[in-house]
Amino acid sequence: MVDEALVAGTIANTNGLLVILAKLVAHGVLDRDDLKTFSDSYSKPLDHVGMRENELVSQMQDQMESTLAELMRFLSERERKK
Repeated sequence: MVDEALVAGTIANTNGLLVILAKLVAHGVLDRDDLKTFSDSYSKPLDHVGMRENELVSQMQDQMESTLAELMRFLSERERKK
């Protein structure tokens, strides 16, 4: 059985990440190439063979957190270059 709180948290985090990305694009911080890079990172295939549902959702959560960390690194580097 899937942990509903884990699924809800993953959906909320993903939606939050999309809002952040949209605002960064609107402010000209990110462009199409940047979004492609983040999309590729976020879209890595999940290793789901033999996994229980909770493990799969946990892996999705880890992948989203990794993408957000990459975004934060990108923004930090951008600030240092100014």
